[in-house]
Amino acid sequence: MKYPTSLSDDWTAEQFTAALKALKAKDSDGRTLDIQENNGLATEWGTYGFAPVVWSAGGSLIKGDKAEGALDTPDVVSALKTVQSWKTYVDPNTDGNAFAKGRVALSWVGHWMYPTYSKALGDDLVVLPLPDFGNGPKTGQGSWAWGIGADTKNAKAAGAFLDYLLNDTNVTAMTTANGAPPATRTALAASPLYKQGGPLQLFADQLAKPCGDSDISTSCVAVTRPVTAGYPTVTAKFSEALNSIYGGADPKDALSKAARAIDQDFSDNAGYQIP
Repeated sequence: MKYPTSLSDDWTAEQFTAALKALKAKDSDGRTLDIQENNGLATEWGTYGFAPVVWSAGGSLIKGDKAEGALDTPDVVSALKTVQSWKTYVDPNTDGNAFAKGRVALSWVGHWMYPTYSKALGDDLVVLPLPDFGNGPKTGQGSWAWGIGADTKNAKAAGAFLDYLLNDTNVTAMTTANGAPPATRTALAASPLYKQGGPLQLFADQLAKPCGDSDISTSCVAVTRPVTAGYPTVTAKFSEALNSIYGGADPKDALSKAARAIDQDFSDNAGYQIP
């Protein structure tokens, strides 16, 4: 089986599963996948790493101020059932080195692992898009960000400081330190890693097709986690559901329970609308 080289020839979920099965036949313990299980799935990693499955299945963590009918659709249930079926192929990764030490062939993770993986594998390292569950491949978008308090008495000075932090020299210094995609187009275009032809170009290609947090169509790729003050509830309930599904719970029951809990919280807090 050939591995994908771009967004245009990404694996379907079925092909990804077939790859796991094929690799299992050549692996001594049958464990061929790392999903960073050692970080825990009932965490923000669970949401950031596996909300793309929901989006790729045509669902959403929340739509407007409702999760029911968005998070628990039949297609999302089916997609999470597929993820559940992968557990038999997953290395628990208790030492954090399942991929770097060659115990598994595939690692479901992000750009932050590139320095470690590149050092361990060199030219044998290949970056792949996540599999397509029917609505096109999707990926998370958004990281730590700078901001200015609405009530600050030093807005001009704060703005000048942010201008300084966001010039290409400092953006490049920051991304050299943390490995993330540069936050400006000019810095990205000059990045040895993320520029056209660079080893991490796929991340730039994905960011060039943003969905925002609501218009999740087949033609976009990078999805922002829900922009709402209620996000802590959304991520807590989804990651708890993901963890329970991975542990063997019925996907439909777990997602429906999460959706109801999210909707109740939003109802109790007037949809977290800003007055």
